[in-house]
Amino acid sequence: MLAYYSVAADREFWSEHWGGHSVSELLALARRSPLTDLITAALPRGARVLEGGCGLGQYVLLLRERGWPAVGVDWSVEALAACRRAAPAPLAAMELTRLALRDGAVDAYVSLGVVEHDPAGPDAILAEARRTLVAGGTLVISVPYVNGVRRLGAPWIRRRGRALAAAGGAFYQYAFSRAELVAALARHGFTPLAAHPYDPARVLRSTLPRALANRLRPAEGSRAGRGPVGADGQDNQNAPLLSRGATRRVRDRVGVAHGLGALVRRVLYTRPALRLLGHMLLVVARRA
Repeated sequence: MLAYYSVAADREFWSEHWGGHSVSELLALARRSPLTDLITAALPRGARVLEGGCGLGQYVLLLRERGWPAVGVDWSVEALAACRRAAPAPLAAMELTRLALRDGAVDAYVSLGVVEHDPAGPDAILAEARRTLVAGGTLVISVPYVNGVRRLGAPWIRRRGRALAAAGGAFYQYAFSRAELVAALARHGFTPLAAHPYDPARVLRSTLPRALANRLRPAEGSRAGRGPVGADGQDNQNAPLLSRGATRRVRDRVGVAHGLGALVRRVLYTRPALRLLGHMLLVVARRA
């Protein structure tokens, strides 16, 4: 496992983190995310689903929209309250290592980017997940992935981590190879069924949209201080803002941007690119 250091991912950290987002924002992202297809494909129809570490509850809400009787638990009371203000949902504040649930209470347990934040490793959370699952129940878990790039950079990551820890940095998270995550699951009686790297565009998402926006900005400069332009190059008052030629150039640039984005997504979601660049790894497993 690769250890990362910066700030402690404690209760206060997550309350502040989720405070910078809205339920509606994250639910809209979840509805169109490729991750959602991986999760829903793994869950038996009608299964009682528990999301451990649900944060603002966007996946609890999404799964309930789609017919699963999902519930969520998290240790951030503020995040749970924000979810309940947005939509009614069965949520509870709990420690994931000590769930107030009976044995075999749920058919499926979903954990997205959670277990990596325990400095002691994932075992305590996985043991509780196993206890609360029925025999044969489904676990869907994701963690940061030691992809090809991280594997190559592992010596530098470890040196940097030691330096940050020596300077007073706190443990933040682990990243796992597929073999390491599978081994952790096996220790708690889980049999892996499928593994999917995902989110290969983490770096590109912070650069490509800005670059594309910069390419479009000069063509839009002629409408500074005026109303928004529609697809036909008109503002809200239907006054001409762009010549037909300029409007055509804007449309061409938008078309190129969309086409480039689609091409990049297709390339990034090939198997070699996912192994090289996938930021997270999702594993579907069955409880013995």
